[in-house]
Amino acid sequence: MSPFELAEFIANISFALSFLIALIFGIFQVRAARRDRREQLAIAALRAVQTREFAELINYIVTTKFPTSQKEWDALPEKDRVMFIQFGQQMESLGILVAEKIIDVDLVDKTLGSFVTQSWEKYRPMIMVLREEEPYSNEYFQWLAEVIEKRMKEHPRKPFYQK
Repeated sequence: MSPFELAEFIANISFALSFLIALIFGIFQVRAARRDRREQLAIAALRAVQTREFAELINYIVTTKFPTSQKEWDALPEKDRVMFIQFGQQMESLGILVAEKIIDVDLVDKTLGSFVTQSWEKYRPMIMVLREEEPYSNEYFQWLAEVIEKRMKEHPRKPFYQK
């Protein structure tokens, strides 16, 4: 092998190694960026359920008798209808984030847990009425409640303070 062929061989090996190292580094960067994005979304989701406004919505859900017919819905004061709609939208958004694997269902289970299923049970009668006109109404909220309920039955978790 001539000195030029040896130099060319070493250059080709160096190029291949550089490419391989860059590829591996790129893969690690993409994974780190994905992890950072998930962490940021998880923090944003936590903040969204830790506001005074969300606490007011929880109180509203717990203390209010929900309508079960269009007539009862129409009789609600506007403020109550807005609260009902807002909470449903927030739970729907949370369900979408979990379904699309943007946030982990464990986070929802740890922060809201059975409240998701209990609030869905209160929502269910009116949503079924609304679905006569809009079949997709609160579909992700329902799905999330069913997922959490199944998890709680099949794999109940111990409270963290008991671990």
